[in-house]
Amino acid sequence: MRVGYFQFDPIFGEVKRNLDLVTERLNNSIECDLLVLPELFNTGYQFISSEEALSLAEEIPHGPTTVRLLELASARGMYLVAGLAERAGGHIYNSAVLVGPRGLVGSYRKIHLFFEETLWFTPGDTGFPVYDIGSARVGLMICFDWIYPESARTLAIKGADIIAHPSNLVLPHCPDAMVTRCIENAVFAVTCNRIGSEERGGKKKLTYIGNSEVVSPTGDILKRATADQVELAIIEINPLKARNKQINPYNDLLAGRRPEFYSR
Repeated sequence: MRVGYFQFDPIFGEVKRNLDLVTERLNNSIECDLLVLPELFNTGYQFISSEEALSLAEEIPHGPTTVRLLELASARGMYLVAGLAERAGGHIYNSAVLVGPRGLVGSYRKIHLFFEETLWFTPGDTGFPVYDIGSARVGLMICFDWIYPESARTLAIKGADIIAHPSNLVLPHCPDAMVTRCIENAVFAVTCNRIGSEERGGKKKLTYIGNSEVVSPTGDILKRATADQVELAIIEINPLKARNKQINPYNDLLAGRRPEFYSR
């Protein structure tokens, strides 16, 4: 199975430009089964008001971003995971969609909001979903979810082979922390971060750290991007390796859990 990420620098508010860029790069004869794009890849990240966030939020699946992603997935015969601002029922969510050649597979609303996201977005209510796409079971989480071990553990317990992780990382710790998340859950992870910076409305400048990566169930960094360069990377993995949770003849990673003691 070929998996990868497209790390780039979205321009804030220029949804069509960002979508056109992704479409152009992914239409360039790439061969990939599952590709992850950054968090809020279509809008940029540094909102300055609730009104601005609302104006850039879209419905799923009928908004222009999801429609374009569906067209792209169908044309390329691939699955895409991408982050966007979702408008639903009077709320705005920091969401991710998983789309494939036959349509929308599912979506996720970010559980753990970071920094000023708490001003613009409603905390997610979907739980952590896992979707079977045939060649693998894909779990979704977004950016700051990484800092809570329960996020990746929940996805592993639900059977995820691969964690798709759209991100807009500004803290330096996540790329190395995802190595631990993969080891402690024996899963693959594809983290797609963005690059560049944003400094809007007199706010403190946000600089994104890049370092998108693919990590194996044994914690090997199979591919890691630079901190500041556009990069489209695709590598081959065997997702079934994530289904072996046996550490040795006596210890099974998930079967050995003792949850009755974890809340005490």
